[in-house]
Amino acid sequence: MLLGFKTELKVNKQQRLLLAQHAGVARHAWNQGLALCEQVLIHNRTNPEEKIKFPTAIDLHKWLVASVKSSHSWYYDVSKCAPQYALRYLSDAFKSFFKKIKGFPKFKKKGRHDSFTLDGAIHIDHRKVKVPVIGWIKTYELLPFGYKPKSVTISKQADKWFISWKIELETNETPKKQEFVGVDLGINHLAVLSTGVVFNGAKSYKKYESLLGKMQYLNRHKQVGSNNHRKAQIKIARLHQKIANIRKDSLHKITTYISKNHAVIGIEDLNVSGMLANCKLSKAIADMGFYEFRRQLEYKTQLYGSKLVIVDRFYPSSKTCSSCGEKKSSLSLSQRVFQCQNCGFECDRDLNAARNLSQEAVRLTVLACRLDSADTTRMKQEEKAGSC
Repeated sequence: MLLGFKTELKVNKQQRLLLAQHAGVARHAWNQGLALCEQVLIHNRTNPEEKIKFPTAIDLHKWLVASVKSSHSWYYDVSKCAPQYALRYLSDAFKSFFKKIKGFPKFKKKGRHDSFTLDGAIHIDHRKVKVPVIGWIKTYELLPFGYKPKSVTISKQADKWFISWKIELETNETPKKQEFVGVDLGINHLAVLSTGVVFNGAKSYKKYESLLGKMQYLNRHKQVGSNNHRKAQIKIARLHQKIANIRKDSLHKITTYISKNHAVIGIEDLNVSGMLANCKLSKAIADMGFYEFRRQLEYKTQLYGSKLVIVDRFYPSSKTCSSCGEKKSSLSLSQRVFQCQNCGFECDRDLNAARNLSQEAVRLTVLACRLDSADTTRMKQEEKAGSC
């Protein structure tokens, strides 16, 4: 399976300038293409009789070469791949918008999510990478030698530059300690397993919230564009990056443990965007990283030979007794201990939900196996009837 590899670059002043120029050209091409697409949409809305075909990535690139590149000579100082991939990503963004998967594409601003993609003559050595126009760039760690990626993406976070590409890895099925497990996500504890194992979240934002607020408070009166303002912005961006890295590291360790040691993992299909609408709990929910937790489980279960079962979000895992199956009519968030009035079962609220998710994962797995066997039998019968 294909996995992404990302590492920090060790750049000098000249390379830093070249990287910034590539990111600037890619951003300019994106904004110019987005402005043209907006004009086409406005024209088609106001003049339905004279509709213009919506431009594809190839149409945008031809228009860019004919109209934009001729009047902006600095386009020729960087690799041609940077604006090409920017327009290709813009076309993909509009396809997702028309399919109602994502929102309308937005204009890019300098210093926010600067990135660009290059392809062509790319070579990987032990501690350096060679890319077109820029040349050899050193790295801080050893690189996976023997891979020759078709393209690489270079991005900027705070004041550091990173490079990433895809590598192909073989799935490594690990021995499992547990056949079925349910995982309940929460705010007090990030993940509670049906086996009784509890994982606490890093809560990195809560830990550095006061320091972040102090740095932003001291930066409020600095003149925008001055050296002091730029230095303060870099410090704030570094702290944001540190908070994200702590959270990501904690999630990677937890999801790796779960994927390696459990064969079938049941997890609830949480509506994270809807949960973030709660103004009282949105900060704590965002600090846990529920979406990233599920995203990592989805590809790590494939990597380690496990299976991820997504339980419906309306399944009452917290209100149902994991011992007798009796369902409560209501259960407030303040009630942290589940008490069943039917059988007298008493258990921690999150552990009870995790056990219910494990039982539901078992039921869904058995049902899927029966459906597969029924489909196989039906196909054999149809083949037999066709041969007769």
